[in-house]
Amino acid sequence: MASIITATNSSGLTTSADNSGVLQLASGTGNLVTVPSVTGTAMVSGNMPAFSAYAGSATSLVNNTFTKVNFDTEEFDTNSNFASSRFTPTVAGYYQISAVVAMSLATFSNEIAVYKNGSVYKYGPFPNKVTSQTAFPGISCLVYCNGSTDYIEIYGYQESGGSLNTQTGSAYVWFQGCMLRSA
Repeated sequence: MASIITATNSSGLTTSADNSGVLQLASGTGNLVTVPSVTGTAMVSGNMPAFSAYAGSATSLVNNTFTKVNFDTEEFDTNSNFASSRFTPTVAGYYQISAVVAMSLATFSNEIAVYKNGSVYKYGPFPNKVTSQTAFPGISCLVYCNGSTDYIEIYGYQESGGSLNTQTGSAYVWFQGCMLRSA
């Protein structure tokens, strides 16, 4: 049996029973929150993992090779799931992952990729060659993580003919993620 908890006035709460198997939090005029009768963790906006990190130092990208990008400065990490340029969420669910890796004097093709558990998960753009300007390849995707062993990293790629350093700073080379919903 489930209970409905209702705040009908300022003097207190009332409860009523039903057999739906859900918990409802309600005002006097309607439901505010309904928690289904499932097992697991109920997530609310205050306890969903999120992080933001950027490159305080450059990463040397090897020619024609995907190279892990260094994100050594955290702006925030709400659940302590980001370390060593890797996001390892401890809550199973669906995550929005976004990143940008700026490369200066980009007279070549370049791209970035989201790696999940050491393998390519999604590729970012592989634009046509640009002319002597900074390139800002970016990526954004949704990814399911199991909450125990899955991890996410960002890799960069360039075709300059030699090694090339990424730019640095929170506006140029960044990696962010947040949980959208639990599994």
